[in-house]
Amino acid sequence: RTIGDRIGEAKASGNLGNTLKILGQFDEAVVCCQRHLDISREQGDKVGEARALYNIGNVYHAKGKHLSWSTAQDPGYLPQEVKDTLQKASEYYERNLSLVKELGDRAAQGRAYGNLGNTQYLLGNFSEAIAFHKERLAIAKEFGDKAAERRAYSNLGNAHIFLGRFDTSAEYYRKTLQLSRQLKDQAVEAQACYSLGNTCTLLQDYEKAIEYHLRHLVIAQELGDR
Repeated sequence: RTIGDRIGEAKASGNLGNTLKILGQFDEAVVCCQRHLDISREQGDKVGEARALYNIGNVYHAKGKHLSWSTAQDPGYLPQEVKDTLQKASEYYERNLSLVKELGDRAAQGRAYGNLGNTQYLLGNFSEAIAFHKERLAIAKEFGDKAAERRAYSNLGNAHIFLGRFDTSAEYYRKTLQLSRQLKDQAVEAQACYSLGNTCTLLQDYEKAIEYHLRHLVIAQELGDR
């Protein structure tokens, strides 16, 4: 501010906002991220504007998740305040998405699709969540981003469970498992086995369910995860 560097001020405000978000000070975080957005627009900085929209979406997403933890319920069964907060997150992600499309930034589009999928999932809009996660998956494959691809499979599995499509869920979880092994991520492998165990139980394939739950148990023991 002293040297009149507006873009620098915008970036600093954005960083402050992200830090306040991590500290759980969501309302103050929004104020800082909004300043990042206002200055970016004033300066005609489209990249900064897109980043600020994404960051505000993240603040509302984090706030919504934080509020929903205090009312531990299935996705979709949420108090009005939580719904409104997640709806705001979704709106900012949508605005971010249309701007990064305009800028031709595919990687940023992937991030927006993933977060839109997560937000719609929490709101209980499972079909919308699936559509967004499929877009996320396509972009992850385009970039050869195995970790993002793995997350997309996992999220697609979760959403299909709530639509009662257990066979489809199992397929996505198997792909999650495959990738977690490729990535040598044991914690995620255990999580995939757990999800597969539960899905096989829903499919009444109890032998397979036991196999997956035993694998989950073995990894949990190896990791010393009580």
